[in-house]
Amino acid sequence: MGEACAGRVALVTGASRGIGKAIALRLAAEGAAVAICSRPSPGMAQLGTLQGARDELAALGGKVLAIPFDMGDPSLDRATLVDQVEAELGPVDILVNNAAAGGFRPFMEWTDEQMARVLELNFWSCWHLIRRTLPGMRERGRGWILNVSSQTAVGPQGPPFPPTQPARFGTIYGGSKAFLDRWTTSLGVETFGEGIAVNTIAPEAAAATEVLVEFSDLPDYLYEPLETMAEGALALCTADPATLTGQITTSLQLLVDLQRPVYDLAGRELVAGWQPADIPARIEKMAQHSRGELRSGPTGVERVTNR
Repeated sequence: MGEACAGRVALVTGASRGIGKAIALRLAAEGAAVAICSRPSPGMAQLGTLQGARDELAALGGKVLAIPFDMGDPSLDRATLVDQVEAELGPVDILVNNAAAGGFRPFMEWTDEQMARVLELNFWSCWHLIRRTLPGMRERGRGWILNVSSQTAVGPQGPPFPPTQPARFGTIYGGSKAFLDRWTTSLGVETFGEGIAVNTIAPEAAAATEVLVEFSDLPDYLYEPLETMAEGALALCTADPATLTGQITTSLQLLVDLQRPVYDLAGRELVAGWQPADIPARIEKMAQHSRGELRSGPTGVERVTNR
């Protein structure tokens, strides 16, 4: 195990699988005591469960706490989640807001209830958890807040506009993430000088989560491995708050900018083909797709909504 997070407590939401679990594993591999949560019954147990994620984290040798908690349920007091973490592991030093919902469909096909669900997960859960953890971070003079965002927050350029699903149908998901990005930047400015880093990270295009790989038909060149997301997250969760805060980042570009080696989730081996020298060419191909210069046909992304 590394020691970049030794003595720190991390809380990662939406961590039964995918990006959340990957980040939790990378933090644990660097010595953090890690609390994870997810919906009590998220479905598709074959692709990952909260208990399975807990077992993987425990195998790294650190302290682990797994809490069933539906971040999308507005009737639940999210402060009680932090209360439980701090009672068992100690004050939260690192907060990773990863739980999210979304999907791509025409604006008129969204119901108010569906929109409310997206906002609960993509905005209000982050808002409430930060309101609960920020005072303690300020009192201790240190803390790292990372909100997981999306490139759909960036508006498409045109006309003419790219024919991609995020460009055409990103109204609600992209809009909620744009709100998250803008709020994160201001919070980073507000807390500057207090020893607290506040940033967002998004996949450059698509992270190879279990659900996305299983149910979508995205071309391979749009995927990045979960290791790059986790390495970028680790960089932001250990960064000097005096020099890296209030930033809206994408995983691959961040790794290039920092010239940061990419390790596996256990922090032991370098990931072949995804080191800083390898990444710029991959970024450019993803950018060509987002501009509509590369056509991939139907992607099936709509099939993974809220899974």
